[in-house]
Amino acid sequence: MSVYEQILIAKAIGRKLLAVLLDPDKQDRQENVVRLIAGGGVDMVFVGGSGYSRPVDDYVGSLRRQLSAYNCHCPVVLFPGDICQFSPEADALLFLSLISGRNADLLVGRHVRAAKAVRESGIETIPMGYILVDGGRVSATERVTGTIPLQSEEEIVSTALAGEMLGQRLIYLEAGSGAKRPVSVSVISSVSKALRVPLIVGGGIRSTEQLKNAASAGADLLVVGNHFETHPEDIPLFAKALKTL
Repeated sequence: MSVYEQILIAKAIGRKLLAVLLDPDKQDRQENVVRLIAGGGVDMVFVGGSGYSRPVDDYVGSLRRQLSAYNCHCPVVLFPGDICQFSPEADALLFLSLISGRNADLLVGRHVRAAKAVRESGIETIPMGYILVDGGRVSATERVTGTIPLQSEEEIVSTALAGEMLGQRLIYLEAGSGAKRPVSVSVISSVSKALRVPLIVGGGIRSTEQLKNAASAGADLLVVGNHFETHPEDIPLFAKALKTL
């Protein structure tokens, strides 16, 4: 079963998914995180980072071996911040387009440069519209891309709809790495009601309450990264929180 089919099935039955985002730049701190992922009921592992600019083949291969050693078979999904962050070792690639910005290179330019290698690899590719939402502070994504986060709920909803109508199979609302506040429940609810495709939400989620609020508002897949770097012991708690909804 493909990664996208897993997301669709979970959405159809109302089961919320948890993905842990791992940054290859911080791999020296992740051994304990991987162990907790394997035993904590996590659904997927996302790999990527806004500031990482080196090939990730070795990192993804090592990660998969570590997970297998714990008999964990959750998918490893690339969430690239740059075209070099591609590896056929992963289970799937989020082929993301930064639809909240107007930088042509991030809308389609980098995709053109990567397309041939991605297609030849045979990796599952999932088109995803990425929307940067104001999280209360300048995020790594904002610094690297020069993108101004969206603030207007109406504009966020319209941007998400435009992404879906252009053929994006996932929409991602991102408050940014280390956001002061997560995407609001109101925005999540409005976007979820407008969309037919699955909705992913990440950035600034630091508690099970925030996690459950986002899921209850309509997020189908929740992504947590920074919080688990400093509090890896929360991984099983967050996974359990979603299962109790």
